[in-house]
Amino acid sequence: MPSSNKVLKKFLIWRYKHISNRRFIYILSVLVGFTSGLGALILKNFTHFIQESLEGKLVHYYHEVFYFVFPIIGFSLVYLVIKYIIRGPVSHGIPSTLFAISKRKAIMKQYQMVGSILTAPITIGFGGSVGLEGPTVATGAAISSNIARMFHMNQTTRNLMIGCASAGALSSIFKAPIAAIVFAIEVFSLDLTIASMLPLLLASLSAIMTSYFFFGNDVLLPFRIEDVFTVADVPFYLFLGLVAAITSVYFTEVYERIQRFFDSINSPIKKIIFGGIAIGILIYFIPPLYGEGFGVINNLIAGNPEKALENNFLSLNVSNELTVIALLAGLVFFKVIASSLTFGAGGVGGIFAPTLFMGSIMGNCVAKIINYSGVFQTSISESNFTLVGMAGLMAGVLHAPLTAIFLIAEITGGYELFIPLMLTSAISFGIVKYFHPHSVYAMELGRKGELITHDKDHAVLTLMDIDKVIENNFVKLYPEMTLREIVHKAVVKSSRNIFPVVDKKNKHLLGIILLDDIRPIMFDTTLYDSIKVTDVMHNPPEIIVLGKDKMTDIMKKFQDSGAWNLPVVHKNEYYGFVSKSKLLTAYRRKLIEVTS
Repeated sequence: MPSSNKVLKKFLIWRYKHISNRRFIYILSVLVGFTSGLGALILKNFTHFIQESLEGKLVHYYHEVFYFVFPIIGFSLVYLVIKYIIRGPVSHGIPSTLFAISKRKAIMKQYQMVGSILTAPITIGFGGSVGLEGPTVATGAAISSNIARMFHMNQTTRNLMIGCASAGALSSIFKAPIAAIVFAIEVFSLDLTIASMLPLLLASLSAIMTSYFFFGNDVLLPFRIEDVFTVADVPFYLFLGLVAAITSVYFTEVYERIQRFFDSINSPIKKIIFGGIAIGILIYFIPPLYGEGFGVINNLIAGNPEKALENNFLSLNVSNELTVIALLAGLVFFKVIASSLTFGAGGVGGIFAPTLFMGSIMGNCVAKIINYSGVFQTSISESNFTLVGMAGLMAGVLHAPLTAIFLIAEITGGYELFIPLMLTSAISFGIVKYFHPHSVYAMELGRKGELITHDKDHAVLTLMDIDKVIENNFVKLYPEMTLREIVHKAVVKSSRNIFPVVDKKNKHLLGIILLDDIRPIMFDTTLYDSIKVTDVMHNPPEIIVLGKDKMTDIMKKFQDSGAWNLPVVHKNEYYGFVSKSKLLTAYRRKLIEVTS
């Protein structure tokens, strides 16, 4: 270890002398893209190996009852891996990455580099109804964060490297490099500047080249548009946008409520048992809910919904159009329940694939209903609606309308559907944003006010650390102290003009005394023993509660009160003061750091 540290130190010295910081960031972005591509490769192959071994052999050759037992086995294995091998919490991909950016200065722990690789394939391979995109992003982000730390890069560069990792992950998975860059900017709120654009491009390019090297021309969603968009279809796409918005709100509500239910269960064993049994029942009766579901999506795009639905538990005749519509609607209804149960039971995965799954089925179902109704003279393209439906749900659930538009445009090999993609995504996103200001990814952080957004002022305040602006060099006063003690024990010894009054026993903040409050009487020695602290103290204009008040709240308290110093309490005890001047200085420094 010491020898490796010496080599790294020598390299860093050489790098500072010969490679500029900007060029070194370009080199790192290529490396991050390559590692993200490798992470995607390992996750995909490991997952498909498990799924093919279980679903392709045990279920196919023996009995479908295995569908019922796989999930509980998978969740148990994930629990054991996390507890005894990883020994640290493995959070869901993109939310954990957003948390690292907003509250951990883009520092991710080393075990996070392998956490998702070890747990996500087991979750999905054993039937968990989630996707690999989130874990791939989390893996790449953790690797990029640790690479940036190893080379002593600052917080701004670490944020950029995490963005490069997310772009690389999606570029590698979908072979959609432009959509991947848009995703990094849209979801992680990166600034679109020349300084960030080239590293994102290099990472996305590096990742897709890695994908082509290992996977060749294979793509996750192979499709080419055959049906042409016409202006007459616009009202139908507007309707699809509305349906996508309703479905997105349903997705978000169900997801949040099921997560809250599992949060109320303290025992992880109980979560595994309940979630495992519930998922087992769902995939036993509805096999298409098993795993990611890209096979179902491809069947729908190819116009073969019957193939995806042929194993329905009621053995219904899938040549009947109404039966197909009912089964497709059922898949949309139950997919989010299956995904939420997977997360609640302790599974590790992402919601990107479930969103695409639900969106494709929703679009196909809407097209079938319109065509079956016979109200309109012309029939609409079911394959196009399948694709645009995916974009509509991505825009609504993930709050990423631009990613949705560019992803579908890229995977279809053209921009013929650009207008319907824009229409549907804009309507879905606009409606959902009204009901849910934050995406499923950012819901928890957004509720706490800890989410980094494109609002620069808010972003800087979120990144600031309140502990670094709290000052403790204030002399405390106690209620029973006299004016004599105030002058000799506080005023004479303190360099500050404000004094907190604290209860000696329980350390509660009782009030404050300003130097101006005692200036008229502090030289009148006849009052030294008759006036006590309680006679001159008063309530502070505002109080900052550590752990509860966010930086935006603190700024507002200073603005509303007009004060220059405000006391801080923690667990009902006096903790210190925050001064407006120190707060503004810290803000300016953080702004320079973020924008440099």
